[in-house]
Amino acid sequence: MDYIVLDMEWNQPWPGSPSAKKILPVQIRGEIIQIGAVRVTEDKEVADEFQIMVRPKYYRHLNRRVSKLTGIKEARLREEGVPFPEAIAQFRQWCGQDVVFLTWGFDDIGILRENLRLYGLDPDFTERWYNAQMIFNAQTDGSNAQKALKTAMEMFGIEATRPAHDALGDAYHTALICARLDLERGAREYEQALKNHENGFHGAELPGCIARKVFYDYANKRAALTAMAGEENRCPVCGGRMLGSRWFAQPGHRYMDLATCPEHGKFLIRVRLSQQPDGLVRVSRLTYEATSQAAEAYARRAEKADPEDTDRPRRRRRRKSGGAKTEASAQ
Repeated sequence: MDYIVLDMEWNQPWPGSPSAKKILPVQIRGEIIQIGAVRVTEDKEVADEFQIMVRPKYYRHLNRRVSKLTGIKEARLREEGVPFPEAIAQFRQWCGQDVVFLTWGFDDIGILRENLRLYGLDPDFTERWYNAQMIFNAQTDGSNAQKALKTAMEMFGIEATRPAHDALGDAYHTALICARLDLERGAREYEQALKNHENGFHGAELPGCIARKVFYDYANKRAALTAMAGEENRCPVCGGRMLGSRWFAQPGHRYMDLATCPEHGKFLIRVRLSQQPDGLVRVSRLTYEATSQAAEAYARRAEKADPEDTDRPRRRRRRKSGGAKTEASAQ
C-alpha cells in the first residue's frame, strides 16, 4: 500500500461575475485547475511525483486573486490544461489500486469529490483518506489548531525547496512531513484526533473569551451566519436572544459581530466556518466581553466601515438622473 499526498489548486468566480451566476448541475466551491501528488511508500520513502494542469470548463476566466496566489495564467491553462475527466484518468492510473490519500487540510478531498460529481464521475476511489494535519498535531504538540504547512515545516526543520501555492510544490513539502510521521499509528488514532479537533477552535483565543460552542450541519455559509445571528445568537448570561449588528469578514473563514442583550449589554461574537467531511458547514463560536481585545478589534474594523469587509449582500442604487442602475461597488 502507498500513501498519495494530494494537493490541488482551484479557480473560483469573481463575486457578481457572469460565471458566479451560472447554475451548475452540482454545487461546487471551486473548479480544479491543477493537481499535484507525491507518493510516500509504506517504508516512508518519498517516491515519484505527479502533476497535471486542468483546463476549466465552467469558470474559464481565472480569478485574479487565484492567479496572483498560484502564479497560474489563463494562457498556461489553455496551452497545457487537459479536460478534467482526462486529468482524473491519468491521475488514477498513476496512483494505482491500493492507496490511501493524505491531504494538508479538509478542503482538497471535498473539492475533488464535488468536481467528480459535476462530471458524473464516481468519487468512491477517494474514500480512504486522512487529513495529515490531524496526525501531525497528535504526534507533535497535541494542539487542535489547523497549522499552516509552513509552520509544520518549520517545526520539523524542513527547508522549502519548491514554490508555495503550487499543487506539486505543496504536495512535495507535505510528503516530507508525512514521511516523518508514524502514519500507521496516525490512521489507528485518527478518530480520536478528529474528536480533539472538533472540540477545538482552530487557534488560540484572544483574552476575554467567556463562552465557546460548536454547531454542526449547516447547508452553506449563509445558513450558518443566519443561524449565528438569529436563533443561536444567545446571551451568555441569561440565554436570551441577542440582536446583532453586522458581520465583518476576517482571514481564515472567520467573521465577527457585535451583539446586544437587552438586559446584559453588548458581547463580541467570533465564528469560524469549516467544512465537515460530508460537505456541510461546521461553526466554532466564541463569545467575548464587550471590553475585550477582540471587541476592540471589531470597533476598529467597524470604524473603517469598508463594505467589502461585511458579509451583507450589496444593494444596487439608482442614479438621480436618468434612473439607470449601477453596482454600488466596482469589481
